[in-house]
Amino acid sequence: MEILFLLIPLSAVLILAIIGVFGWALNKGQFDDLEREGERILQQEPPAVDADQA
Repeated sequence: MEILFLLIPLSAVLILAIIGVFGWALNKGQFDDLEREGERILQQEPPAVDADQA
């Protein structure tokens, strides 16, 4: 019974953290492109290359 006093608050904090990260991802636009939603989180945009440098 004593373990419940530890597990319940920890699980509540974990759930709130997951909701917070998901909300942050929504605000950053990670899920805007529905065709590639799984890849956008892991990929970074390539740096822009000027025509003079190429």
